[in-house]
Amino acid sequence: MKLQFLWIGKTRKAAVKELADDYIERVKKFARVEIIELRDRDEAGSDRAKILDKEAEEILRRLEAGEFVVVLDEKGRQFDSLQLAEFFAGHRNAGTRQITFVLGGHYGLAERIKKRGDVVLSLSRLTLPHELARVFLLEQVYRAFAILHSLPYQK
Repeated sequence: MKLQFLWIGKTRKAAVKELADDYIERVKKFARVEIIELRDRDEAGSDRAKILDKEAEEILRRLEAGEFVVVLDEKGRQFDSLQLAEFFAGHRNAGTRQITFVLGGHYGLAERIKKRGDVVLSLSRLTLPHELARVFLLEQVYRAFAILHSLPYQK
């Protein structure tokens, strides 16, 4: 199975990038991983709708028909770690070739992106800085695979 993480903007804070890179390497022990960092659309000025629209266009260009997409949004469904592990096990058993996780930038994601998602996932009801949300997601993905492989990490 391949896991693709598509997000807006580069991870700029060195400490956050280091943490994200660590979890990416851990996840690679269980699945192929691809990170796609789309540029944030600062040239759209401060017009939130315009920024979201431009980011949505770029995201949609990267998604293929039939691709299983998990969109992150604070209003989405929440999984505990065991449920996330079961989610991956179910997709592995069903032969899902790729799961793409989409994370927005400063303003989140346009509605049309949320509607494109097969699952809308919330990491927390709290609003998280998007760079930390990346690390949080990557850690939970690693934790899910550790659970599936009975590794001691999840304890």
